[in-house]
Amino acid sequence: MSKLSLAEVETIAELAKLTLTEAEKVTFQEQLSAILDYAEMLQQVDTRGIPPTASALPLNNIMRPDEVGLSLSNEEVLFNAPEAEDGYFKVRAILE
Repeated sequence: MSKLSLAEVETIAELAKLTLTEAEKVTFQEQLSAILDYAEMLQQVDTRGIPPTASALPLNNIMRPDEVGLSLSNEEVLFNAPEAEDGYFKVRAILE
């Protein structure tokens, strides 16, 4: 059982830019140690016969092919727009 020290928890919290109370440090020390113990247990599982994979599920493209169809005119698209200018939607700037 590999138990993390409070100093290691503080280092992890610093890397994650977290400010922790002493009680939270103790809680995370226990939780992170349990996670590491579980990962260590998983390392002992025999996986020699299992090929490496990025996903356990088969990957199927569920998207339909693009089809050319009728579209609205520029005037129809902008008909209910609160503001339009020169054939475009006019919106308030959001960049500062």
